Amino acid sequence: MKKRFIAGAICPKCKAMDTMALTKENNVETVTCISCGEQMTQPEAHVEKEVRSQEQVIGVFKP
Repeated sequence: MKKRFIAGAICPKCKAMDTMALTKENNVETVTCISCGEQMTQPEAHVEKEVRSQEQVIGVFKP
């Protein structure tokens, strides 16, 4: 899996600059901070739509 670094990006957790790497697996983009390990994910719109249409959401958990 290839990592693409995002120039000028600042980690929201540790505030380090130029440590954010973007990877894409199964149409899900993941951004990882190489410095502290913080991860953020976002599926593509068509993937999220297909997954959400068949689910019944009881509550939303935000860490």
